[in-house]
Amino acid sequence: MNTSSSVAQYKKMTENAIPNLIVSLSVPTIISMLVTAVYNTADTFFVSRLGTSASGAVSIVFSLMAIIQAVGFTLGMGSGSMISRLLGQQKNDEATTVASSGFFSGIAIGILLALIGSLATGRIMLMFGATQTILPYAVRYARFIIIGAPVMIGSFIMNNILRSQGKAQFAMLGIGAGGIINIALDPLLIFVFNLGTAGAAIATLISQCISFVILLSFYIKGTSMVRLKITCMSKNIALYMNIIKAGLPSFARQGLASISTIFLNLGVRGYGDAAIAAMGIVGKIFMMIFSVMIGIGQGMQPVVGFNYGAKKYRRVKSAMYFTVVLGAAVMAALGFPTFIFARQIISRFTKDDLDVIKIGTVALRAQCAALPFVPVCTVCNMTLQMSGRSWSATFLACLRQGIFFIPLILILPRIFGIGGVEFTQPIADVFSSLVSVPFGIAFLKSMRDEK
Repeated sequence: MNTSSSVAQYKKMTENAIPNLIVSLSVPTIISMLVTAVYNTADTFFVSRLGTSASGAVSIVFSLMAIIQAVGFTLGMGSGSMISRLLGQQKNDEATTVASSGFFSGIAIGILLALIGSLATGRIMLMFGATQTILPYAVRYARFIIIGAPVMIGSFIMNNILRSQGKAQFAMLGIGAGGIINIALDPLLIFVFNLGTAGAAIATLISQCISFVILLSFYIKGTSMVRLKITCMSKNIALYMNIIKAGLPSFARQGLASISTIFLNLGVRGYGDAAIAAMGIVGKIFMMIFSVMIGIGQGMQPVVGFNYGAKKYRRVKSAMYFTVVLGAAVMAALGFPTFIFARQIISRFTKDDLDVIKIGTVALRAQCAALPFVPVCTVCNMTLQMSGRSWSATFLACLRQGIFFIPLILILPRIFGIGGVEFTQPIADVFSSLVSVPFGIAFLKSMRDEK
């Protein structure tokens, strides 16, 4: 990216009106997040046509995908957090070193995960909560997801680095194109070519490869403010440790998403395949709604990073306030109709299995009731991460699907049966938001008034 373009981008991020800036960055991010959520949900939707056990397999493999995503988001958000602040300080060469180090180390880790996962796919699926009836479907699905680990990790890293520069529209193009292709390929490979659950996984793998190529092209063409060059990789181990430290909140969010799903599947396994399928369906639907909040938060993140790096603290505060209010309004607007039509929505994902519909309806409505609390935890977490407060951000990231969820999923079902499973995540969401409030207040007080 030439110098004049870099200067123009810096001025945009540090001078444009906060509401307009966040909305303009949030819209493409929300679109890319929704497309990702839609094609994940599309896998569940089309695979559910094959039966309850096949639908349950998608829920089991989601834990594996969450681990792969955890690596990508850790290195991508860790690099992006540092890059955003460096660009705010106008240190573009150092930002390129961080980007190259994060990207190529992620590819190497992806190759290692693919090798390990290919040797023990069946055992991993059992460990993640597959029943004997779900296992064959899960193994067929997981094999192709494992092969794609390096590409998936690389795409997540490039996507996050683009967003950290305020280039959300390009990140949207890469992720969005792959997602649309995945949705189109799902029914073709599953039903026309009769590949079953393997067809859904192949569709995901192809879409990830396409996203990877598109995202990489933005770095090759110079659209990005930073470049990806293997020669720019740092030999300083401290830099990699800083990237990991900055990315720990993302690792906690994504890693605990995998662990909590494993605990959820293990906790619900005693209630049969219908319960596993129902909670998996609810998880995918909720993720579509939650992805909108994540998109709004990700639109805020580069604004916080640039302005915190430039010491424009009033703009950082304004970004936080605006994002919380906007997020709460949007979550309420999406949650209300979903609550009302929960039964009809769940019914679209099952072949008339009344147990799946009953369990899923209660769980989805409980999730919707907790939605207005979600923005507080999300904004506090993301702001602390982008400002370099990694340990506090990591603690907040551990709340929702770790510190609160895991004990609750172990305790509540023993007391309330399947009802305990249905209400565990909403209760964890409310508690997480309440704990996040004092952290957000402390951060606001810590910033000096802009001079």
